[in-house]
Amino acid sequence: MTATPLPRDPSRRRTVIVLVAATIVVAGTARLGLWQLDRAAQKEFLQHSLDTRSQLLPVAAATLADTAEAAAEQHYRRTAIRGHWVSTATVFLDNRQMDGRQGFFVVTPLQLIDAPGVVLVQRGWTPRDLLDRTKVPRLPDEPGEVTVVGHIAPPPGRLYDFAGAASGVIRQNVDIAAFAQEFSLHLKPLSIVQDAEGAPQDGLLRQWPRPDLGIQRHYGYAFQWFALCALMTGLYVWFQLVRPRLRSKR
Repeated sequence: MTATPLPRDPSRRRTVIVLVAATIVVAGTARLGLWQLDRAAQKEFLQHSLDTRSQLLPVAAATLADTAEAAAEQHYRRTAIRGHWVSTATVFLDNRQMDGRQGFFVVTPLQLIDAPGVVLVQRGWTPRDLLDRTKVPRLPDEPGEVTVVGHIAPPPGRLYDFAGAASGVIRQNVDIAAFAQEFSLHLKPLSIVQDAEGAPQDGLLRQWPRPDLGIQRHYGYAFQWFALCALMTGLYVWFQLVRPRLRSKR
């Protein structure tokens, strides 16, 4: 199969090149727009799945997942667990926002009573001390058995790690495996986000935002690609079809 040679006439050759280039750009931008719509549809399905999970029966402590794959199937389901705080392993995750303010997420492991193992609990948010960045609030002592009501979630979202921010009371992130080794804990590969309802009066805020899967962002990208596709089509029609005819009539 031989390629079709370009016309020898320079003007016709230019016309063919412009047509091929415009076709490629229009087809490419249209395909990217459709791909973004497909991604939005996938995430809408996932959002519906997560919303449905929140309506299922609570997960018992004895059936909390022990593997990352099983934990992913339990994310955003309700649970109520009993245990004892491992207060010596409490950490404050820096640069976390709630209600538009900067502060810390307070994370404490909970040694389970009704099942073996330890679970990380995202207990709430506390503001930063503006005068002393290294100061953290003192939480009320709860030495006895506590009940934590909330929903199962992945570990707190990761932020950029600054030098030395992976250790100490104040840190950027919590890595389950590293944290378990640091404090010699048998941690499950998930966390519990504690609800405000039924929580103790410890001064922590628990106005957790709804998980954002970025669905609207995909619709925005799709609009941009389709707009570019329409623009390229309009430019081609004007400069290659309409404008030459107007000039010939004149």
